[in-house]
Amino acid sequence: MIRQPIITVLGHVDHGKTTILDNIRKTAVASGEAGGITQHIGATEVPLDVIKKICGSLISDEKIQVPGLLFIDTPGHEAFTTLRKRGGSIADLAVLVVDVNEGFKPQTDESLTFLREFKTPFVVAANKIDKIRGWKRNNTKYFSKSIKEQSDEVKRELDEKIYRLVGELSERRFNSERFDRVRDFKTTVAIVPTSGITGEGIAELLMVLIGLSQQFLKDRLEIKGTNGFGNILEVKEVRGLGTTIDVILYDGRIKKGDYLIIGGKPPIVTTVKALLKPRELGELRVEKKFNYVDEVTAAAGVKISAPSLENVVAGSPIRTCEKKEDVDKLINELETEEDIEIETDNEGVILRADTIGSLEALIKILKDNNIPIRKAKIGSVSRTDAMEASSMKDPLNRVIFAFNVPIGPEVKDVEGVKIFKGNVIYKLIEEYEEWSQKKKDEMEREKLESVIRPGKIKILPGFVFRASNPAIVGVEVLGGVLKPGYSLVKGSKIIGKIEQIQKEGSNVSLAKHGDKVAVSISGPTVGRQIKEGDELYTAMGKENLRKLEELKNLLSDSEIQVLEEIKDKIKEIEG
Repeated sequence: MIRQPIITVLGHVDHGKTTILDNIRKTAVASGEAGGITQHIGATEVPLDVIKKICGSLISDEKIQVPGLLFIDTPGHEAFTTLRKRGGSIADLAVLVVDVNEGFKPQTDESLTFLREFKTPFVVAANKIDKIRGWKRNNTKYFSKSIKEQSDEVKRELDEKIYRLVGELSERRFNSERFDRVRDFKTTVAIVPTSGITGEGIAELLMVLIGLSQQFLKDRLEIKGTNGFGNILEVKEVRGLGTTIDVILYDGRIKKGDYLIIGGKPPIVTTVKALLKPRELGELRVEKKFNYVDEVTAAAGVKISAPSLENVVAGSPIRTCEKKEDVDKLINELETEEDIEIETDNEGVILRADTIGSLEALIKILKDNNIPIRKAKIGSVSRTDAMEASSMKDPLNRVIFAFNVPIGPEVKDVEGVKIFKGNVIYKLIEEYEEWSQKKKDEMEREKLESVIRPGKIKILPGFVFRASNPAIVGVEVLGGVLKPGYSLVKGSKIIGKIEQIQKEGSNVSLAKHGDKVAVSISGPTVGRQIKEGDELYTAMGKENLRKLEELKNLLSDSEIQVLEEIKDKIKEIEG
């Protein structure tokens, strides 16, 4: 038996996710008889006969076995990541809504990140075609009819906007094309021009979704057995029922009285007290919002009432079974599936996320970016997390990622911990990478401050101001840099130490290539250890040379040249 594919709608805020979902619902209601669509908990089912009515001649295949489409009512990546299962999403297909006039925006990229991580096939709805200048709105659900009514100029502009989307998807490693120009739907993402306001293109969008489901998802949509497999979309208090869970059932069936096993640490085992589905759309105003049912078959959205649901988390997987002997096997399955959270003694960053799905995606993306993880958990950021992060040896690991979770006020008191907070994963990663690069540069500069840098000077003839105690002479920096405290070497002998550097009558902490300055040198006497015209180098040992090699990328070209000269002189002396 083939079930309906589960479809989520993703995209940037204000690009029209909700209007597209609303239009699909409205269109389905208008095309069917009373109750042409079935309202589920958290989802809307559009049966095949209603889709055929909307699509008309677009769907000619009598062999379609998919019984319809089940749309998750909550648009956005929060619902998508909540509805996950081990290694993927329970969503079979997604609609990525992009405003055709604006193109890709931060949450479009975020949605694409999740689709890629969970390997979910998707269709692009190039939305808001009615906002194209000169677009003639048509009372039709068909893009193919509406486009014929448009001027050549509008057609050209739409093509340009579609090909900008094709380019943006290509930059993100996806082949795409307008749906009616796609040759191979397996390798090419279909772009369907739509308007959530007028409904233009809704027929083609449904056609593509049904076609993809029928052609590529039949094995995935096969109902495997009688045990129920689902995910918790939301946990809600309902008067008279107490704590209930809204579940999307993606395989099998659930019956009243079944054993209900919910993933967690440890898993919860309880029994289904009641199964509730909403009344039909026409009856929604009736005070009693729910109908009690005895059984639900995938794919479906259902509210479950059961004991011991108080500590259940949205995003948790569920299993149901009739036989008591199946319970232990299902508990083992769930324990394997649920093993997402990480807790180690390793050096690494700390992650906190709102759902299991977003935590799983965040872990995968950080690992792909070679960012080490110490701890990854669901829930708000606590002072304990901050203290743990502050104890990391590597400053680059004194980091907490807070994805869609609150941060306790006591966390701010912990010094030295960087918190990246937000609800767009790729933005958090970008911010971290930018910060870590700056931090690395800062740390390297600090290291550079702790080593003697290469420098080469020439004592200028006629500029001896004092012969000794200390010797004060005018010099030109021929290469590299000079600092107070550096020792100077002539040939193989250290001849003294720089006490002060003056430039134009003022003390300076550094003289660089090309500068002419006065230096006071303790140790030598002019005319004996040093003479006018002498070339001197900064003195350094092998350990200092090794550190300079590591920090070479921070040295100037003239410092690198002087460093090579110093190394050659050491070889000569040793040779």
